[in-house]
Amino acid sequence: MAKLSILLCIAIAFMLSFTLREVVAHTGTATFYTPPYVPSACNGYQKDGVMIAAASDAIWDDGAACGRKYKVKCTGATNQSPHPCRGKKYVVVKVVDYCPSGCEGTIDLSQEAFASIADPDAGKIKISFHQV
Repeated sequence: MAKLSILLCIAIAFMLSFTLREVVAHTGTATFYTPPYVPSACNGYQKDGVMIAAASDAIWDDGAACGRKYKVKCTGATNQSPHPCRGKKYVVVKVVDYCPSGCEGTIDLSQEAFASIADPDAGKIKISFHQV
């Protein structure tokens, strides 16, 4: 009976390990950039749509960030804007460009991606994000 209970516990733990993947969210800031979005550091003149982003040194990883998708959520203001978060709870963007040293945010969202989660008048917001 004890052996059966142990096997059952192991089986449940094994199943949960596949269904309850822990998502680690990072925190940072987001800014936005405006069109034209080409050329990009990752794809040259290929058009990648508008739900895109440029990665800062914090996530660029010597270009390995190209093509990665990130789920980005607005968490608050970085300045006097009282309630910059709006619209969708989060946006999923694909990294297609590099935001060079001196970049104001951890991730530089396209204008459309930024506007879907925050008021563009805020200019810069606090975010949580993770790779998807």
